[in-house]
Amino acid sequence: MMRRTNNLISAINFITFLSSIPILGGGIWLSSRANSTECLRFLQWPILIIGITIMVISLLGFLGTCYHQSWLLQLYLLVMFLIIVTLTGFIVFAFGVTDSGHGQVIVNRLFLEYQLSDYSGWLKNRVSDPEYWFKISSCLRDAHACSGMHRTVQVPTTGMVVSESVDMFYHRRLSAIESGCCKPPTSCGYVYMNETLWNVNAGMLVNDIDCIRWSNDQQQLCYQCDSCKAGLLATLKRSWRKVSIINIVILIILVFVYVVACAAFRNDKRMDNDEAYREARMTKSRPGRFEL
Repeated sequence: MMRRTNNLISAINFITFLSSIPILGGGIWLSSRANSTECLRFLQWPILIIGITIMVISLLGFLGTCYHQSWLLQLYLLVMFLIIVTLTGFIVFAFGVTDSGHGQVIVNRLFLEYQLSDYSGWLKNRVSDPEYWFKISSCLRDAHACSGMHRTVQVPTTGMVVSESVDMFYHRRLSAIESGCCKPPTSCGYVYMNETLWNVNAGMLVNDIDCIRWSNDQQQLCYQCDSCKAGLLATLKRSWRKVSIINIVILIILVFVYVVACAAFRNDKRMDNDEAYREARMTKSRPGRFEL
């Protein structure tokens, strides 16, 4: 019976170890995006820390099972409980800070437009902070976030390679960052020349500050626009939701594993107590020696 309990606890530790892999994968994926398109490097650290902690504590559980160290198993259960609480809090936080905002559909445009006013909450305030946005916009610029905008087509009659037409551009599926940071807002009325070169129209709107912030300078573009901030928030929302869905599945597995581990640990303690009780009874029932 003791061997069966140890095998069960070992299996539980193995499942816990495997559960840390997708969590670490999600953190690494967020980290790779933070270094390329999203430029918010603090977001991936909670996931990475949780994943590493789960991996370490599962190894401690293995050691506790192999060497019959009950204090290691107790530590395993305590830390697992804290991990479950922390992971639950992170999931709630991730959904809470990304529950607002969406892209707006524009007539005769396949891509969406993004406005900062559609977003609210802590994440918006964080991104909108001038000092912090300076770092983010510099990161977007250094990561060449708009490098994928430029496309060319070959004219069949002449064989010349030219930029795509305005109709072709309007029917492209731009990413949220490309739509918000790499072109002026559609409402401004700029005249399309190529993907990142737009001329001022006589009827251009000036009541939108983003219309003034746009620059044809390839180092400026709309990196200082509110639409760029909104595009970044939309991108973060999609990334966090994807990782949170994975975390919800892992959380369900961890809760199940934790309940089974608690039951196995209590059963192990009960068997130890029963064995100690039987040994005490046997010792007490042995005939003593009498001296004359």
